[in-house]
Amino acid sequence: MVENTNGLIRQYFPKGTDFSKVGSKQIKAVGNALNRRPRKTPGYEMPVDLFLPALATGI
Repeated sequence: MVENTNGLIRQYFPKGTDFSKVGSKQIKAVGNALNRRPRKTPGYEMPVDLFLPALATGI
């Protein structure tokens, strides 16, 4: 699953990207986009839809 996420991140930031030149707003925007992107593994649910309820229940 980590390898898949790395591949998704590479769609936005190609290998060799100098992150000292990437702003925090851009990084947050990519994180938000990826967290709202349905994933095949958890039954095509979005990570944000799985994480927030778990966070609320303390799991």
